[in-house]
Amino acid sequence: MASILTNSSAMSALSTLRSIASSMESTQNSISTGLKVSKASDNAAYWSISTTMRSDNMALSAVTDALGVGAAKVDTAYAGMDSAIEVVKEIKAKIVAAKEEGVDKTKIQDEITQLQEQLVSIAKSSSFNGENWIAGTAGDKTVVSGFVRGSDGNVSVKTTEYTMDDDSMLYTFDADGLVEDDNGILGANGDTITVDGTDYTTIAVKDIDVETDDIDAALVSVDAALEKMTSAGAKLGSISSRIELQTDFSEKLSDAIEKGVGRLVDADMNEESTRLKALQTQQQLAIQALSIANSDSQNILSLFR
Repeated sequence: MASILTNSSAMSALSTLRSIASSMESTQNSISTGLKVSKASDNAAYWSISTTMRSDNMALSAVTDALGVGAAKVDTAYAGMDSAIEVVKEIKAKIVAAKEEGVDKTKIQDEITQLQEQLVSIAKSSSFNGENWIAGTAGDKTVVSGFVRGSDGNVSVKTTEYTMDDDSMLYTFDADGLVEDDNGILGANGDTITVDGTDYTTIAVKDIDVETDDIDAALVSVDAALEKMTSAGAKLGSISSRIELQTDFSEKLSDAIEKGVGRLVDADMNEESTRLKALQTQQQLAIQALSIANSDSQNILSLFR
């Protein structure tokens, strides 16, 4: 039946054209944004996952930055401890030299005094952003070491702790910045150490005076201090190594998360460009079909001529 009121062919062609236009809009959006899932309505599940993982990745990036700050603190402390060890080795060598008969102990002590002052300078200078891990006040220091999302969905920031005590600090300082007595590796004294059956009372490395002190006791004291400093340096080195490993892991994890999110929401531009080309062809055909359907109504006029 031919009707001038209802053109079924034109309605069908128009519906097809609208559908193609909608698909073209979606495809053009994917091409312009680079995303096949740019909003929740595109794919609610993938959008939710990608939003959460992007949030975690931002937190992971912040953790990586914090690890960098922590690494700087630890590396500064290690550099200070390592330099202090070298100075104490020099003091040890001077003490051994003072053991020799006939040497000028006054001159040797002058050198030792300069080295003792250098140790204080090293200790005070080994600070990063106001934090000094080898001198100052006893306590616990922490650095961020990881960001974790548990299987229950809860998130947490992990830290690594370093305890500053008399076996890990060179000195402690009073309110005026002066070295306190009987504190820290280089300030401790009065301990009893037995060497080859002989008991020695330790002397604080900061107070050693080869002109007045027992040389053997001074030597034992310096050697004991070196052992503690080496242990503290090894601990700082292990923390630095862990931070470096965690930094590498965080960077790799961040890359993996970014790739994973990309697989879920990124558009395949080759596929989208091919689809767009096909839709443009379909659109042209649909317009042609609509034109043909509309021309049918015009053909009815010929019946009345």
